[in-house]
Amino acid sequence: MSLDPAAALRYHGRAMRILSGIQPSGRLHLGNYFGAIRQYLALQEQGNQCFYFIANYHALTGISDRAAMEEITLHVAAGYLAMGIDPDRSVFFLQSDVPQVTELCWILNCYCPVSLMEKATSYKDKIARGLPANMGLFDYPVLQAADIVIYDADLVPVGRDQKQHVEMARDLVGKFNRAVGKDVLVLPEAHIVPEVAVVPGLDGQKMSKSYDNTIEIFATSKQTKKRCAAIVTDSTALEEPKDPDKCNVMSLLKLLASPEEADEIASKYRAGEYGYGHAKARLAELTNEKFAAARDRYAELIKRGDTVRDMLATGGRKAREVAEATMRRVREACGIMTSR
Repeated sequence: MSLDPAAALRYHGRAMRILSGIQPSGRLHLGNYFGAIRQYLALQEQGNQCFYFIANYHALTGISDRAAMEEITLHVAAGYLAMGIDPDRSVFFLQSDVPQVTELCWILNCYCPVSLMEKATSYKDKIARGLPANMGLFDYPVLQAADIVIYDADLVPVGRDQKQHVEMARDLVGKFNRAVGKDVLVLPEAHIVPEVAVVPGLDGQKMSKSYDNTIEIFATSKQTKKRCAAIVTDSTALEEPKDPDKCNVMSLLKLLASPEEADEIASKYRAGEYGYGHAKARLAELTNEKFAAARDRYAELIKRGDTVRDMLATGGRKAREVAEATMRRVREACGIMTSR
């Protein structure tokens, strides 16, 4: 689905409801910003009904240390707020503050064929990289489906590697609705921004915490320069022509520089007037300039951790109201009796 950048998206005559989340599995980096956060901010500005959550249940598939979980969850929350997520305009909350989502996950599991989960390429990729094959990792797409449909989400901004999970959510919605004989759950759609679907890391692979190839948003200026200097390039000498279309540094510069500056640097590459060292230094400058104000806000928020927690608690209350309304429909459709 394409996005209208000028106005709130409409869906059956109402503002579209957007849902997306991020795992607190590492420190925020450029891939998070260009692949997700920038979209979230734009969708918020357009006046959509935005639900953004920190997926700490999902993070349990890879984090078992209590202190690490708490620290990185607070980092991600403060980071999103520092970047501009506004809890007065978006519902910003912790996945764990909505227990209804795990209830819905179980119900969807009971309608989900095992064969559907066995098709998940993300699961296969993680197992191939040596991650333990626990049931949480295997069942990840069902919990993600519950995350999406419990808030009646219309649109789900995701990276290209997560598109299959949204398709699985659609499959589960269809199976459930057909089984109960009515449209209880809303059918979501995925949205991917093609030009930034993959942000390259230091080694040219997708920038990811899993590959330790990231440039962090909230690092110091000195740390940013060091990470940019570590980007892998070939051995072409400074005075020799270079192909800007095959350079990891140039791919990142295009995201941060103005189109005019990016074109100028590309021309200098081809003419042999610009070395990789120059490009890396400019990338560090642009990164530090881009996130300077957000870094200052982040530092203040981290000092006021209780304020961040209060904001998350408020978002959690709003999210639970919507989730419980969905669960009442689901329980009634399944014949699940409760004493509530």
